[in-house]
Amino acid sequence: MIKTSEKPAPKSGVAHNRVLLKMSGEVLMGEKEFGLDSKTLNRVARDIKQVIDMGVEVCVSVGAGNIFRGVSGAAEGMDRTQADYMGMLGIVINALALQSALEQLNVDTRVMSAI
Repeated sequence: MIKTSEKPAPKSGVAHNRVLLKMSGEVLMGEKEFGLDSKTLNRVARDIKQVIDMGVEVCVSVGAGNIFRGVSGAAEGMDRTQADYMGMLGIVINALALQSALEQLNVDTRVMSAI
C-alpha cells in the first residue's frame, strides 16, 4: 500500500479530502501479457498526481496479478501458503514501481507492507 504525504485541505469543488484507489496489478501491464509497462506506470502516476495537486490525500492499494497469482500457483500443486507469499512479494514489487514513478514527479510516498 502506498500513502502519499499529507496535503492541505482540498480546494473547493472537491467532494472528498481522502481517497483510496484500489488498483489491480493488471492495470500496470498496459498492453503486455505480464510484468510492468513503463508508459502505463507513468500515466497512472501522473493521474494520481493530478488528484494530489487538487489537495486530496491518496492511498493506493495495488494488486499483483500482472506478476503472480497465488491461487493459480496453488492449483498447479504449489503449497497455497507459499503461493500467497509469492503474490504478496509481487504486490511489493508493484508498489515500489509505482512509488518510483510518483517520486519522479516529486510526490512524496511511503510503501507499507507486512512483508
